[in-house]
Amino acid sequence: MNLNKPLKKIYEKDDLSALESQRMAQVYSFAPMMFQVARLMIKWGIFERLGQKPATVEEVAADAGISLYAAKCLLESSLTMRTVTVDTETGRYALAKTGWFLLNDRSTRVNIDFNQDVVYNGMFFLEESLQEGRPAGLKTLGDWPTIYEGLSSLPEPARTSWFAFDHFYSDTAFDTALKIVFSKPVRRLMDVGGNTGRWALQCVGYDPDVRVTIVDLPQQLEMMCQQTAGLPGADRIDGFAANLLDEQCPLPQEKDFDVIWMSQFLDCFSEEKIKSILVRMAKVMTEETRLCIMETLWDRQNFDTAAICLTQISLYFTVMANGNSKMYHSDDFVKLIDAAGLKVESMEDAIGLGHTVIVCRKK
Repeated sequence: MNLNKPLKKIYEKDDLSALESQRMAQVYSFAPMMFQVARLMIKWGIFERLGQKPATVEEVAADAGISLYAAKCLLESSLTMRTVTVDTETGRYALAKTGWFLLNDRSTRVNIDFNQDVVYNGMFFLEESLQEGRPAGLKTLGDWPTIYEGLSSLPEPARTSWFAFDHFYSDTAFDTALKIVFSKPVRRLMDVGGNTGRWALQCVGYDPDVRVTIVDLPQQLEMMCQQTAGLPGADRIDGFAANLLDEQCPLPQEKDFDVIWMSQFLDCFSEEKIKSILVRMAKVMTEETRLCIMETLWDRQNFDTAAICLTQISLYFTVMANGNSKMYHSDDFVKLIDAAGLKVESMEDAIGLGHTVIVCRKK
């Protein structure tokens, strides 16, 4: 299902039957229970066991090291979730297609760990977050105004799951993004929100002459230095400490950057802040500077499944990250780019796992 053009048509129609709609309503009613059942079916190896060979409830209980009661609860719930099937004559359970994806699809596993370890407890405070415009659920992880100040000190397993989630979605886009960025000579590149330096390392590895300046929070730069220390090309990576939420905070003033790069960065801010950041970027750009923005825009996905993931991830930003950002619609982004005195030169979709690279210049 291609959403790039017919998106409005897809979501204009209510094409489920009454029975299908009723079932979906009940699925949403019990979604927290179903999430935990699916997670435990993976964690305790039950999906894996059933994928190898069908088994009775007694065999599942013995293999997983759980009580017969626990095995019955999990299997019966999974049966109605359509993640397993059962042979009513032999009483043997087998892995269904949905269960296979829960077990084997890497993006699904990353999403499950992220939601369990980072988001789940905080989601209780969604109502408060939406009403007050602040990440009311962040207190379940630590005492910071936004999650970004706390990334370097997140408790485990939240820290591991957060970075696994972030890296999984960005790393798949790097190869194609590098070709776009370096389609023209690049001597100096400003990486805004460079995080742990993964993109910067890709750049210095791709082009032996490029020098990268990472603009990020001081604590992020400290973590970046730790992550890149001693690696090839790290001597061509510099750090510039800045809090982009502070409109008075200076940016590197040398107007000789060929490219300003932002990957999965602007979705961390409200529309008002995005415009402010873009305006400040425009001030340090020349007529030749290219501003390259890589984002997962939910309306430019090839499949409805991707759009579902992205619109739900928006709620992580609401509850845990900062209370006012989201995964954006491309129309909103284009309007903000235009309002900041920039123009879209090109927009390339389907990069990595559904990323779009928007190349902008000054008007």
